[in-house]
Order: sequence, then structure tokens, then C-alpha cells
Amino acid sequence: MPSLGADMDAGTIIQWLVKPGDAVKRGDIIAVVDTEKATIEVEVFQTGVIQTIVVAEGNKVPVGAVLALIRSDGEAVPPPEAKPKAIVPAPQAVPAPTAARPPAPPHIEKPAPPKAPPMALGRLRVSPLAMRVALDLGVDLSTVKGTGPDGAITKADVELAAKAAAAPQVKVAPLSVAPFVEAPRIAPTPPPVMAPVDRHAAMRKVIAAAMARSKREIPHYYLGTHIEISRAMDWLRAHNLQRPVTERMLYSVLMLKAVALAVREIPEMNGFWIDGAFKPSEAVHIGVAISLRKGGLIAPAIHDLDKKSLDEIMVGLRDLVGRVRAGVLRSSEIADATITVTSLGEQGVETVFGVIYPPQVAIVGLGKITERAWSANGMIGSKPVITATLAADHRASDGHRGALFLAAIDRLLQEPAKL
Repeated sequence: MPSLGADMDAGTIIQWLVKPGDAVKRGDIIAVVDTEKATIEVEVFQTGVIQTIVVAEGNKVPVGAVLALIRSDGEAVPPPEAKPKAIVPAPQAVPAPTAARPPAPPHIEKPAPPKAPPMALGRLRVSPLAMRVALDLGVDLSTVKGTGPDGAITKADVELAAKAAAAPQVKVAPLSVAPFVEAPRIAPTPPPVMAPVDRHAAMRKVIAAAMARSKREIPHYYLGTHIEISRAMDWLRAHNLQRPVTERMLYSVLMLKAVALAVREIPEMNGFWIDGAFKPSEAVHIGVAISLRKGGLIAPAIHDLDKKSLDEIMVGLRDLVGRVRAGVLRSSEIADATITVTSLGEQGVETVFGVIYPPQVAIVGLGKITERAWSANGMIGSKPVITATLAADHRASDGHRGALFLAAIDRLLQEPAKL
């Protein structure tokens, strides 16, 4: 079970996309995992053949637990006794035998006991968001008819099935058998494990745990500066006039690229604090804080952002925001961010001081663009200005290096054509 951030302790396997004997290669999606914050597509980082599925669908296991065994090319198959026992859902307790009860009258039909929805989804076409909703509402996906493309089961299909299952069922006994027509109904009690989950409350809980750990363990220091961005905005405006409205670039793309190039110059901002030491990262994976419509946020990464063109970053950003809102992310996007950028400019905030997301060592905050009186070369005029802040881990860097980092971002934004 991959660690998908400091706020994750465990995850639930809701679907396997492979079976024993399937060949896989690095980067393939092999499973869908449900966490407190999102439904995650788990990638594999080993090329080979799936030998054993260790954790069955429906099981919740802690981070670090073995989910499956993969046999590398040319690797010998271990003898049967060496294979780990598969983790399967805990068996249901068998009630102790009781005294025989008199048979029920023939006109009474006993309601069937409620069943927990089976998680073995086989080859059903189900969106990850629909899987998560089914898990929350206790819906058996094998009984749901999909209305999506190629019969795929959608979130709306699951919600409709849940409403139908909740509707009271009135059963009428044959008139020739009993003087009354309706058998007594017993309201079934759903299994407690399938009770609806308050996703917002669960997300706030895991965010609180991660942020409390951050403030408890990380000695933050904070810096801020105002960056005049008239050159960047003029370049962006001229650039966008040459393309369709749907393909126009946001100014945040320039900011992300400037941050990515700046950490090349100041590597103390890019990496992780692990086992009492700073481990710099050669790759630059920028985590982008994205707010969710019902509250909470997720900060998945755009990989190798320093090597991407501005157009590629814009495409990646649109794709990432769309999949975050749909609840579909990859494990590497959650776990790989080397530094995070958060912006509240769209909400009208001029200055934001972030809280570092462990084990990262820095977070950049960006506010809205404001018109300010600005003095340059002895002249005063009105210029567009943005406030950039840095929260950094004092164990990995100090204020001097942090100041150089913000200065590098400023300098890079003054030459947008070179980004």
C-alpha cells in the first residue's frame, strides 16, 4: 500500500485491474484504492508478471502492507510454502446454535437479511468516483445497470440504485392461504461497516492530522516579497491573442514555471526531510494545491515541471484540476511532490502563508494581482503586483537561501519569453 502523503495511514482496495498471470510494466495502473481524501489509481513500479494478489478487494490495510507479488523477468517462482497467505476479508462470525424455532406460518415471508455489497467487481466498467460512492452508500455494483459510455456505471447510476434500494417493499401473501394480505415487515439494519461516510469530515480529520504534525515537527520560517509583473502580463496578453479562447494560458502557469526553475538554483527548497536529514530531489515535481467544491484540498504534482513548456504545463494543469474535481488521481501524483505552490488569488487574498506539507521542506504562496504605486528608475506609476511568500523548513535551509529563492522567482518573471 503506497504512502500517499503524511495524512494517510491506510487505504481500501476497491478494485484490482489485474489478475495473477498478467504481465505489467512500470507505470501501469493495477488497482484502485480508496483513501480519506480521494480515490487513487495505484501505479506499479516494477516490470514483470503478477504472481499473487495478496490483499482482496474490500480490505483496508495500513500503508506499507504488501498488496501483490510481482515476479520479475527471469525470477524463479518460489515454492508454494514460501508464498504469503492472501489477506481476505475477515470471516463473518457464526452465531451459536439456538433452540429450534417453530416453523413460520406459510403465509409469512421472512425478509432476507441485509447483505454487504460484494467488492469483487470483476470486469465491470465502473468509474473510480462511482466505486467510491457505492462504497459509501452500500450499493452492490453487480446489480447496477450502467448508463455511461459502453455501459459504464456512473455516480448517478449508483445514487439511483441506492434510492431504489431504500424504497420500502410491500409484499402481499396469497389470499387463499391467510386472512390478511400483508406480512409483517422488519426494517433491516445495514451492516455498520457500510454506513454512509461523511467524506468532508473524514478529509478535514486527515488534513488536521497532517497540518498538526507539520506545525509540531517543522520549524517554519516565513519570507515575503512583492513582484512587479507587468512584463509577464504584457507577454501573456500578446501570447493569448494568437490562440483560441479555449487554449489560452493562465498567468499561474508562468508562476509555476518560475518556481520550478528557481529551485534548480536553490536546491534546498526541493526535496524531503526524512530520517533526520534533508534529501534533495533531482526531479522537480511541483505540487499544486487545488480546493474541492465541498471544502478541503488536495495538492497533486505535475511531474518534471521544470522540463515542460508553458503550453504543456497548461495542459497538465487543466487535466489535473479536472481529475481532482472528479476524484480520479494517480498514486505518483499524490506522493511525488517535491515542493508545493498554493494560490488564493482567485478568492481575493493578497497574501497567503502556507503550512509545509511533510516530508517536503517548502511551500510557496501566491496572492491576487493588484495595481500598486511602483517606483522604478526614478519614476512612479501604477503597476500590476503580486505578493509571493515562502514558508520553509529551517532544518533544511535558512532565511538567506530563502531570500535568494524568492529573488530568483522575481528575476525569472521579468523575462517571461525565456520561461
